[in-house]
Amino acid sequence: MRPEDILIVGAGPAGLACAIQLQRSGVPFLLLEKDRVGGLLWNANLVENYPGFPKGVNGAKLAGLFEKQMRSTGVQVIFDRVSQINYHADRLIVTTEQTTYHPRYLIIATGTKPRPFPISIPEEVHDRIFSEVYPLLEIRGQHIVIVGAGDAAFDYALNLAKQNRVSICHRAGQTNCLPLLRARAMANEKIAYQGQTTIRQILTGRSKNKIFLTAQQLNEEFDIECDYLIYAIGREPQLDMIPPDLLPEIEKLARTKRVYMAGDVMNGYMRQTTIAVGDGVRTAMQIYTHLKETETLTE
Repeated sequence: MRPEDILIVGAGPAGLACAIQLQRSGVPFLLLEKDRVGGLLWNANLVENYPGFPKGVNGAKLAGLFEKQMRSTGVQVIFDRVSQINYHADRLIVTTEQTTYHPRYLIIATGTKPRPFPISIPEEVHDRIFSEVYPLLEIRGQHIVIVGAGDAAFDYALNLAKQNRVSICHRAGQTNCLPLLRARAMANEKIAYQGQTTIRQILTGRSKNKIFLTAQQLNEEFDIECDYLIYAIGREPQLDMIPPDLLPEIEKLARTKRVYMAGDVMNGYMRQTTIAVGDGVRTAMQIYTHLKETETLTE
């Protein structure tokens, strides 16, 4: 087999685990990543359910350890964005910004993408509004508003509150995060929570270094001034590279063991590093077993 016969798209925990296991099995492959190794681990303040770290581990540190292990096993990453996945005449066609591949087996480990912003974002403040936390980890002494009330919103808040002041705004009255995250946030004097609060409008023009928000709490409107705004309002599978009319065909290819989904891209609300790593290893073992059964590999 040639390396391009097996293509892994995405070098987050699932893609990395799959690559490491294939490398151990002596199966050639290519690993593509559009941005950076580690995926959404770069957003995580503390990963507490990954075995081997009794006190938990910072997400960026764990991503670094994953990359170190990957390189120590000889796995190489090709940094190239996949623009389209297609299927024609019984051939998979993976088009990237640099080239085109025709893999026999395709592992889609592309993770998730943020849900779209619910309100209009003025161009003037576009560089101060985010859906991920990692671009802001080095800032200090700022006021950051986070919209959302799930695990991500509170984890982001705890991460940023080490050096900044954070306000969490949520349109409902109740949070839907883990109770321990809420308890930690509420015990942090740098974090304020405002329930039943909806951001209605983002204003500009008063200061190029500030964001001015119009918010509504119950029937009362008020303004919020901040330096940065983060929307943590949920995520959805990152499958933009697959034309919608091709998704049924991809499902058929998955049943015939030519396409595999691994990690957050298929796990719904169960988006956990531990699960993604298991998915990646299992996928690699399934491919190895399938290749041996079809006599593509020899001992």
